[in-house]
Amino acid sequence: MPGVGREGYFKEMVSKRLERLGVRVLLSFVLILAIIPLPRAGGDRIYRMLVLDSQEGYPYNEVRASLFDHLREYGYEMERNLVVKIITIGNDIEYGERILHREVENNYDVIFVGGTAATVSANRALYGKEQPVVFGSPTDPVGIGVIRDFKTPPQANFTGVSYPVPVRARLKFVKQLMPGAKTFGFIYADMPQSHSYRAWLEDLLKNDPEFRDIKIIFKSVSFVKGETGDILMAEEAGKYIEELDPLVDAYIKPCDQMGTRRNFSEVVYRISRKPLIGLVKDDVMGGWGATAVVYPSHESIGYQAARMIKDIFRGKKVRDILPEWPRTYGFAVDLVKAKQFGIVVPVEILQLAGENIIHYKINRHEAK
Repeated sequence: MPGVGREGYFKEMVSKRLERLGVRVLLSFVLILAIIPLPRAGGDRIYRMLVLDSQEGYPYNEVRASLFDHLREYGYEMERNLVVKIITIGNDIEYGERILHREVENNYDVIFVGGTAATVSANRALYGKEQPVVFGSPTDPVGIGVIRDFKTPPQANFTGVSYPVPVRARLKFVKQLMPGAKTFGFIYADMPQSHSYRAWLEDLLKNDPEFRDIKIIFKSVSFVKGETGDILMAEEAGKYIEELDPLVDAYIKPCDQMGTRRNFSEVVYRISRKPLIGLVKDDVMGGWGATAVVYPSHESIGYQAARMIKDIFRGKKVRDILPEWPRTYGFAVDLVKAKQFGIVVPVEILQLAGENIIHYKINRHEAK
């Protein structure tokens, strides 16, 4: 080429070739970036989860809301990298079992079961299979048979968080609140969790010297399935409230489907002249009718279950995740009802309750 020596010509050709090669490499890199999606929170993959709740509404909605909130904090979010299917079974164990036999074919990364009925369904349909299952808020997962205890690793594919405040802690609270009370009414629904809870109470009264002066009169109402079953059960309990009222110093709300809802509290308060020790926070703070309560934190149950599910998503085996009791409990007191029933609330309980104290009579539309 004129004006360019042979050596200069080859240098120019090599330079242009490298420039073109550099452009192609850059374009290829950009194309690869366009094809490969950016990493998402919680990793690149999509996680699939089935939620099977025993019933609509309280307390399952609160536990579930906490569960999803904390999963989001861990990087697992619906409409991004988490696909969730939610089914409720109206406390129908057989129906839940049929659903799980069908749904397990979808190969979920985890199945979350809320409450006792759903956990029993899962035990029947899924125990011993490969499918990881996390339970939230069943009363007695040991009695159901999905775990051995809360101290040893799970023997199968179930782990999770139970629901109740331990019976000893609950009765200790009752004795502290009402030291002169000796006889209590306990009306419960004919459900598996109710039988477990009754057995725990009877064992405590028999074997713990601190509670041997306490007497509990037990009455059972027929279990009614469906979303409105607790209303019918609470109304049936009315006849036992009338029968027990002259005999007891107070009532203790059961740890079952009737106990988690408002109707039983309202019926007791309407019929009885004795105080009710509630089961959930809204028994007091929602104006349902209870005088005081020590309750499990639904937020804590959701958080603990979310941490377990996060661990499963990240490859941890169910058998390496210990089941747990709720880690956090709360206290609430209605001072208006306490005064009505002649109860002087100890300062220690008021301090534990903190802001969860009713100082004046509230109407239903004012209830939180």
